[in-house]
Amino acid sequence: MYAHFLFNAFDLERSGAIRFEDFVVGLSILLRGSVHEKLKWAFNLYDINKDGYITKEEMLAIMKSIYDMMGRYTYPMLRDDAPNEHVERFFQKMDRNHDGVVTIDEFLETCQKDENIMRSMQLFENVI
Repeated sequence: MYAHFLFNAFDLERSGAIRFEDFVVGLSILLRGSVHEKLKWAFNLYDINKDGYITKEEMLAIMKSIYDMMGRYTYPMLRDDAPNEHVERFFQKMDRNHDGVVTIDEFLETCQKDENIMRSMQLFENVI
């Protein structure tokens, strides 16, 4: 399921196909883009229906797909409610006005103030 979400993040025209150019542009952003560009790409990944908002339902779908991908045989073993807890923590941090959705502005502002998130944005800079 996570691969499906990644595919949709690369499929900018929502055509059901990824052109080589789309793939290269996406990788370029992830590997060499500015922090702002990387964060916008991440927001696009989480905004499944592309309406400009991340909802709890969208974030839960992403989190469940990540936990499913990790499998049941992780150590320590993941609890069944771990995806829900992750989503709740995400919204407590990101939903600045508490309206139940996260906008691109809330996402960018919160991420840029978080040292851990900013460090993770630099992970791919030395890959290639």
